[in-house]
Amino acid sequence: MKSISISRIVLGVVAALLLSSACSSVCSAEVLKIVVNDTIQPITEEYIARAIDEAQRRNDQAVLIEINTPGGLVESTREIIQKITNSSVPVILYVAPTGSRAGSAGIFILEAADVAAMAPGTNAGAAHPVLLGPFAPKVDDEMKRKIENDTAALMRSVASKRGRNVEAAESAVLESKSFTEQEALAQHLIDYVASSEDDLFRQIDGKSFKRFNGQEVTLELSGQLVVPFGMTLKEQILSYLMDPNVAFILLAIGALALYAEFNHPGAVVPGTVGIVFILIAAFALNLLPTRFAALVLILGAFALFAAEAKFASHGVLTVGGIALLTLGGLLLVDSPIPEMRVHLLTALAVSVPLGLITAFLMALAFKARRNKVVTGREGLVGETGIAQTVLSPRGKIFVHGELWDAVSSSEVSVGQSVVVRRIDGLLLQVEPLVVTGPVAVSS
Repeated sequence: MKSISISRIVLGVVAALLLSSACSSVCSAEVLKIVVNDTIQPITEEYIARAIDEAQRRNDQAVLIEINTPGGLVESTREIIQKITNSSVPVILYVAPTGSRAGSAGIFILEAADVAAMAPGTNAGAAHPVLLGPFAPKVDDEMKRKIENDTAALMRSVASKRGRNVEAAESAVLESKSFTEQEALAQHLIDYVASSEDDLFRQIDGKSFKRFNGQEVTLELSGQLVVPFGMTLKEQILSYLMDPNVAFILLAIGALALYAEFNHPGAVVPGTVGIVFILIAAFALNLLPTRFAALVLILGAFALFAAEAKFASHGVLTVGGIALLTLGGLLLVDSPIPEMRVHLLTALAVSVPLGLITAFLMALAFKARRNKVVTGREGLVGETGIAQTVLSPRGKIFVHGELWDAVSSSEVSVGQSVVVRRIDGLLLQVEPLVVTGPVAVSS
């Protein structure tokens, strides 16, 4: 009897622990929230992927992505879509707050989400692929058609698997259409229009939706704890550096600092700053779609600045250098959206002062090199001294506060002025000073 009683007690404890564990896992399921208020690029991709991995590890109920983006890079967009569609945790994408947008790449991510929602006063769309910058040559019609069809196929794929309006979604790509939140809801591009996060959760509660793998899922999110998931310090810094304007400024300052180090060897600080800034800019540009031909234009600009100081073209070479530096900045990043290119104002604000400063510093350096040496033994050449003894041809002269042995080409009397023409070891080669000017005639 005792053994049976003990067995029942043990079984009861085990059952209670299992029930408690199950209840705990269900009750503690939370919503992991991230905020994307940036362009779609490799750092955004890393941030979203890390959040989804963390939600899967914690066994959260859902991942909420609040987004406001003008768009971004196609490759990063594809990676984000792949991460969302393969996630074991449902992903809710919410375009918010009011005034936000899911432009270009943003609408692809919106359509890929398990639940797509928009706040009032938001818009999504205008996803036509634009792969080249404003100064690049245009692609031929066949290549343009291939790019459009490839991008449209991606949109059809994600929209159809989510059961959304494929034709309307495709029109955002092929016709660059953009939709308000009400238009997107009416055409079944999104599932909900919600004024707030709580409002969105109330609308989702109890309603089933189909996941990318065909599984039917129902969420109960009202009252659940929403846990913010921020960027790491590394991601915050890299996200800031991913701004092409910042990368261009760092590159230009680094080049100027290196020039200062070359003209003042041993200064150390300019050289250190220059190397650090250039390496940081190179790292950022490596993550961006960089045109390396633009870097050649930037190097050419500095070559023209140097040539201006040497050849004195009265500013022509400096103007050419500023033009090259500006053009190099504008062409530096080949992005599909203006927000990920170097702005004209930034290019001019960097190029004009940098060109003038560099040309000025180089002119000073060349001028200093051409100037006559005025210190040391070489500084004696051309100086005037006084003969302390008769030079016939050798004797002593006083010059620069010192007494020197000197030899003259002709005899020099005591007290007569001489000019130093050359230095041979410790012997000065001198000539009598010839004074020219008006002759005063006494009456």
